[in-house]
Amino acid sequence: MRGFLERSGLRVEDLDRLNIIHVTGTKGKGSACAFTERILRGYGLRTGFYSSPHLVQVRERIRINGQPLSKELFSKYFWLVYRRLRGSKDEAQANMPAYFRFLTIMAFHVFLQEKVDLAVVEVGIGGAFDCTNIIRTPVVCGVSSLGIDHTSILGDTVEKIAWQKGGIFKPGVPAFTVPQPEQPLEVLRDRARECGCPLYLCPELDAFEAGMRVLELGLAGSHQRSNAALALQLSRTWLQRRGYEGSDVLQDVLPGAELSAQRSVPLAPTFCPSDAMIQGAVRAGGGGGAVLDCGSPCGAILVLGVAGPRHALCLPPPGLRDTEWPGRTQVLQHGPVTWYIDGAHTTSSIQACVRWFRQAALNEDKPQDGSEVRVLLFNATGDRDTAALLKLLLPCHFDYAVFCPNFTEVSVAPNADQQNFNVTLENALTRCVENQKTWTRLMEEKGGPWLPAPLEVGGLLQPDPLRGALLLVPPAERPLNSTSLVFPCISHALQWITQGRDPHLSLPASKVGAHPHPVATSGAVLLQEAAAIRVLVTGSLHLVGGVLKLLDPTLSQ
Repeated sequence: MRGFLERSGLRVEDLDRLNIIHVTGTKGKGSACAFTERILRGYGLRTGFYSSPHLVQVRERIRINGQPLSKELFSKYFWLVYRRLRGSKDEAQANMPAYFRFLTIMAFHVFLQEKVDLAVVEVGIGGAFDCTNIIRTPVVCGVSSLGIDHTSILGDTVEKIAWQKGGIFKPGVPAFTVPQPEQPLEVLRDRARECGCPLYLCPELDAFEAGMRVLELGLAGSHQRSNAALALQLSRTWLQRRGYEGSDVLQDVLPGAELSAQRSVPLAPTFCPSDAMIQGAVRAGGGGGAVLDCGSPCGAILVLGVAGPRHALCLPPPGLRDTEWPGRTQVLQHGPVTWYIDGAHTTSSIQACVRWFRQAALNEDKPQDGSEVRVLLFNATGDRDTAALLKLLLPCHFDYAVFCPNFTEVSVAPNADQQNFNVTLENALTRCVENQKTWTRLMEEKGGPWLPAPLEVGGLLQPDPLRGALLLVPPAERPLNSTSLVFPCISHALQWITQGRDPHLSLPASKVGAHPHPVATSGAVLLQEAAAIRVLVTGSLHLVGGVLKLLDPTLSQ
């Protein structure tokens, strides 16, 4: 990675100027980064944010002030980095960086050239050997919730995975982690001690609410509370270490938040806006300005800079409340169809997704003027145990389970931003059929309704010259009361699920009313007549991205 970075015209030392917040974890690291970026942007700081994967367009991975890089800037920096790397090739350095490494190098160029005040950098996979770990002196590091994922790369136990995640710790750089199981927490502690990194455990978000109103989060779900607590610690530490806070602002320790000498990792102090902030005192600010507290208990402040006063939001409520992170516990109400969208793809994140979905959807009263139909739209990729994930989804009591690959459409001209060139359609579709078989078996074990035999893999695809696509064709006619279906692409799946009842979903005219196999008529009447259709989309962020692309075409602009 160092060689590629230097060939692009940067030195490792150049990254020190980015004032980086480096975050890893198994689940929630993206949400924690989103909370952190939004909080610090509220101080009037110019923020950079590098994350992965993207949902619809690759430009989403590199953000300035919360917005994906524009097409013009993305093109400018892409070709700048690409030409430098190509121009520096010789016999000893004949290769080019892989996809993620290239985008990481490009992000560093963008943030330096666009003169951000700080960069929030999310680790891709793991930490110790992730290409983002070329960062040598971040301002602060964070570790979100740990679990089992990417076992072929990181190891098959949570302790091995914790060792990889702790690889981002740096000497003298404070790091924070959320509550973890005892054994992986001990691994993180040992990794921190080895390199001289002061590691702290984040208090629960409840501790920040003592004597205050409940903090509002822009991201739904109880599991987001630990991500928000981590973001508070990362933001506060960054502000302190970069001189953006006065001597007594946000220093107060709330009652009951005492440090425990018996913990293997010390508990970080809980804090709240100080009396000086509430009373409207003036305090020194970083970046050549001053910060004026407005006197409001909500913590609103003014940043007085060279361009005049700018309104900013203080810790903790506004930044947390205004955080947006598409594809994570997201709800879209489209007429009678409600979409519950969450890119959960590990056992722990699926469990959190189920809790969120049951609270958000299943606890609502049944429509008085008609029936309710619940649909699962699912796909999983990589080495994940899909049987374990699907079993966790059974308590949601879906009426239908729909499986499809992560392709928005199966055509001769797929969207390159959403195409995985390492996976063929045949392989992806075979995986979907296996998932359908698993769901059928789980439903039978549960004692559910009779289900017909799933599709066989042989003879799965046939060309359709009229639409330039491959259609899913079963080897034989199946009963029309199936509660699980497989479709060759996301657009076909959404077409069946919505039955034309989503006013925001616009599909090509050639596809309207055309179903790719006989079983697609199964359940059509129920879906057409239901007063409410509740759809949970989960299992893969790439699936979520394809769904969002079709539900909101503006995301592709």
